[in-house]
Amino acid sequence: MPVFVVSLAAATLFCLSVPLLNGMTRLVLRLHLAPLDLAENGFLQYGLALALAVALWRKAARRSAL
Repeated sequence: MPVFVVSLAAATLFCLSVPLLNGMTRLVLRLHLAPLDLAENGFLQYGLALALAVALWRKAARRSAL
């Protein structure tokens, strides 16, 4: 895969996973299953979204190296 396509896919995954994780956080907070310190658009959501994007990037980089 060209680097542009991989970076576009990773950016798209990041941008789509942040609202999804925020929605899941809102649901967990309404069900009282999480501590009140957990908030939307927090470090946890952005960190998980970034981890997903990096995992996709590394997998694509490994695949193109083979």
